[in-house]
Amino acid sequence: MADLLKACRMRAPRIGLLVGAFLLAAQAGCNSSPRVVFEGPGGIKAGFRVEVADTAEKRRLGLMYRNDLRTDEGMLFVFPKERNQSFWMKNTPLSLDIIFMDARRRVVGIIHDTVPFSTRSVSVGVPSQYVLEVRAGLARRNRIVAGDVARFEGVRSP
Repeated sequence: MADLLKACRMRAPRIGLLVGAFLLAAQAGCNSSPRVVFEGPGGIKAGFRVEVADTAEKRRLGLMYRNDLRTDEGMLFVFPKERNQSFWMKNTPLSLDIIFMDARRRVVGIIHDTVPFSTRSVSVGVPSQYVLEVRAGLARRNRIVAGDVARFEGVRSP
């Protein structure tokens, strides 16, 4: 019995190291948020950590009822296919910039400075498959314009 106990004690540090390494790797994976990075002719313009709305329910809720959104955060709406997308600000207390991108992730239009709580539908009138909502003013501040291309990091495409 003493020999068995001694053997277990010798193995315990190794098991502890393996478990610790596993937990660190899992934590690193959990902390890496999906990102959208915009690039233009001059290089990288801006990057945003995003919450991904890739189901009908998540897209329906969007950023409604949210009072806070940091300047490096946004919500990326992922649609199954390209089509004319429209949005409203019902139950959304924040003013937002809404950036529309086609299937190639090229910016096709931007709605700047939306009106909080508005039920008026807004659209750029061009088919898009991805739409990013960020704090109002950030598209202009970062000089994001139609024709820029977005790179997605950690985002699954349909």
